[in-house]
Amino acid sequence: MSPEGSTAIARAEAGLRRAPRTWLVTGVAGFIGSNLLQRLLELGQTVVGLDNFATGKRENLDEVLAACGDHAHRFRFIEGDIRDLQSCRDACAGADYVLHQAALGSVPRSIDDPLLVNAVNVVGGLNVLQAAREAGVRRLVFAASSAVYGDHPGLPKVEDAVGRPLSPYAVTKYVNELYAGVFQRVYGLETIGLRYFNVFGRRQDPDGAYAAVIPRWVGNLLAGRPCVINGDGETSRDFCFVDNVVQANLLAATAPSQTAGVVYNVAQAERTTLNQLFGLLRAELSAYRPDLAGARPEYAPFRVGDVRHSEADISRIREALGYRPTHRVSDGLRAATAWYAEHMAEAGVS
Repeated sequence: MSPEGSTAIARAEAGLRRAPRTWLVTGVAGFIGSNLLQRLLELGQTVVGLDNFATGKRENLDEVLAACGDHAHRFRFIEGDIRDLQSCRDACAGADYVLHQAALGSVPRSIDDPLLVNAVNVVGGLNVLQAAREAGVRRLVFAASSAVYGDHPGLPKVEDAVGRPLSPYAVTKYVNELYAGVFQRVYGLETIGLRYFNVFGRRQDPDGAYAAVIPRWVGNLLAGRPCVINGDGETSRDFCFVDNVVQANLLAATAPSQTAGVVYNVAQAERTTLNQLFGLLRAELSAYRPDLAGARPEYAPFRVGDVRHSEADISRIREALGYRPTHRVSDGLRAATAWYAEHMAEAGVS
């Protein structure tokens, strides 16, 4: 981490160590939620976690609590669903900050089941806002998505220029932003939305029909299954390592009041094509499995609802919050593949 990149987050973390707070993390057993939990516990914070294990995993919580040792007692878990308002009220009680990560992600999932995705993301998101408002929390930071840019052709993506949504998932995430803005303007609840761009890293699920591309390809390569690229492989994404996302959440929660009521892109601010990504993953995994050096992808038709290119402009979050990505794509892939290689070996995947 460079001195420039560490300044804002170092100040924020030092302030939290001096004056610990109580945090609610929704979706705490998920990929991003569990990484937030771990960092908060390492900083000596008290954390309440809410999850229904629809996509989160108990083993994620077990891993975090084992890693945090003496800090584990600062965590209280509530098994509940954000579609249930009372569960949200119970979880928000006494919280200073809410980091709302619970959602059903995946563009294909939303196309397959738009009613379910709407119920979780929109109704559930509204419940969390209402419960946070009633509890008088200081600020609610929520996971928004780059999917809201839809068919807008501009690159890089700038927060104030969005296009038509290309999937039900994108609609739900945009509605989250609209509701959050209304809750700040009408009720005075401070909110910040973080538009995540293709987050990846430790504890991201490699299994299932809706797994994200990086963990899915890692799992396939290690298990000897083919990796399928939809399209010609020149589709590009702004892949962002999860530690950068954790940094953005902590900065967003603790920044001055004038930074609230806004959405911010959270990304690395560089494009990687799917062909490039496959090559990088193959190279990293070959260090653990030399037989993978000659692996080749398979190609399939383009997927409905996908955008062709995605890259973020992160000047707003840099200037307002002091965000500086600490891990480039190659750094993040190195850390992520090391985690997958270890944990898949433990699970008997060779």
